[in-house]
Amino acid sequence: MLRSPADSAAPAAEPVDERGFPRLLPRLMLVGSLIGLAAAFVLAVEKIALLKNPGYVPSCSINPVLSCGSVMTTAQAEVFGFPNPLLGIAAFAVVTTVGAALLARAGFPRWFWLGLQAGVTAGVVFVHWLIYQSLYVIGALCPYCMIVWTVTIPVFGYVTLHNLARGTLPLPASGRSLVQYHSVVLTVWFLAIITLIVVRFWSYWSTLL
Repeated sequence: MLRSPADSAAPAAEPVDERGFPRLLPRLMLVGSLIGLAAAFVLAVEKIALLKNPGYVPSCSINPVLSCGSVMTTAQAEVFGFPNPLLGIAAFAVVTTVGAALLARAGFPRWFWLGLQAGVTAGVVFVHWLIYQSLYVIGALCPYCMIVWTVTIPVFGYVTLHNLARGTLPLPASGRSLVQYHSVVLTVWFLAIITLIVVRFWSYWSTLL
C-alpha cells in the first residue's frame, strides 16, 4: 500500500531543514556570537585603558556589585596569562564564521561538528567557572562578562542539540526528553543562574527596594 509523504513524515522535536540541523542554529550562532564578540571587544578596550591608567574607571563599573573594574584587576581575568577578552574575541570570531557559513548553506563533516562541540563545551565550562569566581571569590559582577555568559550558554545548547539530533553525539533513550524540551532546559538553566546572583548579593539588592 502506497503512503503519501504527509503520512510518512514523522514529527520532529525541532524544525529542521533538508540537511537536518535546527533552523535556529545558524542565526543563533551568528547573532549570538556577534553580540559576544562586541562584548569581548569592549572588555579588551576597557582592559587596555585600565593597564594604561590604573586609576581609570571602566564604563561598566556601575555600583559595588556591578563593577568591571573589580573583576578586571583579579588573577581570574587573566587565567591563561593574557586578558580573557582576547580569548573571547578569537572564540566568538570562529563561531561567527561558522554561523555565517551555515546560513549560506555550507555543510561540514562529522569531525568538524565534534571539534565545534569540544570548543563550545570548553567555553561553557569556562563560563561557569567564571560565574563561580565572580559570585563567591571576587564578589562582583562584570556586566559585559554577563553578556558573554548569556550568549555562550544557548550557543552551547543548540550546537549540542544539533549534534544529538544528527547522531554526531550518542543519544540514550533517557536523554530524548532533553532534546524535545530544550527550551525548558535553557529556561531553567538561566533561572538557576539568576537565582544564584540574587541570593548571593541580596544584602545589596535589598537596599535598592
